[in-house]
Amino acid sequence: MMPGIGPFELVIVLVLVIIVFGAGKLPEIGSAVGKGIKEFRGATRELNEIKEDLDVTKDVKEAMSVVDAPETKPAGTGKTTKQA
Repeated sequence: MMPGIGPFELVIVLVLVIIVFGAGKLPEIGSAVGKGIKEFRGATRELNEIKEDLDVTKDVKEAMSVVDAPETKPAGTGKTTKQA
């Protein structure tokens, strides 16, 4: 398992980013990262809503199948019949 990222590691990453991209690009990079995180959260939220809708649809179909045609066994027979 990977250990967590501590403050020392964050400082090293920040220094490397400044060296590679320069201080002038930091606001642009921060903005792009923020937009990416926002889009990711929106997509995650949308997927969760779709999953909930599918779960509700599945529950409704199961409930309807139980209500539609309950099966009973007439007394004294081993046959199963559907009630009309």
